[in-house]
Amino acid sequence: MTAVAPSLVITGETRLYAFLGHPVGQARTPHLINPMFRARGVDAVMYAADVAPADLDAAVAGFKAIRNLDGLVVTVPHKAAIVKHADTVLTAGREVGAVNILRREADGRWTADMLDGFGFVNGMRARGHEPAGRSFLMLGAGGAGAAIAHAVAGAGARRITVFDVDDGRAAALVRRVSQAHPLVCVEVGAPVPDGHDTVVNCTPLGMKADDPLPIDPATLGPGLLVIDIIMKPPVTRLLKEAAARGCAVHEGAHMLDGQIGAFVTFFLG
Repeated sequence: MTAVAPSLVITGETRLYAFLGHPVGQARTPHLINPMFRARGVDAVMYAADVAPADLDAAVAGFKAIRNLDGLVVTVPHKAAIVKHADTVLTAGREVGAVNILRREADGRWTADMLDGFGFVNGMRARGHEPAGRSFLMLGAGGAGAAIAHAVAGAGARRITVFDVDDGRAAALVRRVSQAHPLVCVEVGAPVPDGHDTVVNCTPLGMKADDPLPIDPATLGPGLLVIDIIMKPPVTRLLKEAAARGCAVHEGAHMLDGQIGAFVTFFLG
C-alpha cells in the first residue's frame, strides 16, 4: 500500500474498508481504525455502511465488485449471515459459525474470521478481570455470544450457562462449546445469576432507550461482575442498575479495544 502523510487525504489510490451493520450509529470502529492506518503510513480509510438484513446479499456483492475495497468489519445483525460470502473461514469463525471481519486476498478470494471472543478476553484482562476460573451467565447465543462463550471456555472458565429466548439456539451453542472444550461445564439455563460470578449481556437489548432489560435487576447484587457488550450508550441501563446494586461493571468498549489492533493486523498482515 502507498504511504501517506499522517493527515487523512483520500485519493484515487486510497484503499477502502467498510464497517457493515444495521444500525451503524453506534460505530466506533472506523474512528479507531483510521488513525491506526495513518500511523502505519497506509493509504486506506474505513467508513460505516448501514445495510438492512434483506439487502445483505446485494450489498456484499457490491462490495466485492468495488476493486479498491479490501475488507469488511461486520457487526449486528450480519455476523452469521455473512459467513456464506467468505471463501475461507479461519478457525474461530468455523468454531463459532459467525464472523466479524473479512479481507480480500491478492487472488480475489475472501478470508473471514471471528475476533469478538479474542477482544472480549483481552478486554477483560486489560481491566483486571481474569476469565480463568469464573462462572459465566451468558445472555444471548447469537454471533457475539457464541464467540465469547468459546473464548472464555478456551481461557479457562469453570462454568458457562447460556440463556437465549430461542431455546434451540442456546442448546446448539452449548453443544458446540462442550464439544470444543469438554473440560468446561456448559449448560442451558435461566437468566438468573445464582451460582455465577459474571453476567454477560450479549443481546442487543440496551441499544434503544425503551429496550427491556435482558435480566431482572433485582437478581443482581454485590460480588457480581456485570458486562455489557453494547457500546452505545457506553454505560447502558443494565450497567447502571448493576452498579446501583453494588456490582462491578465492565463496558462494551473494552471488547472493541481488545481487538482493534487485531483488525488492522488481519487486514494488513
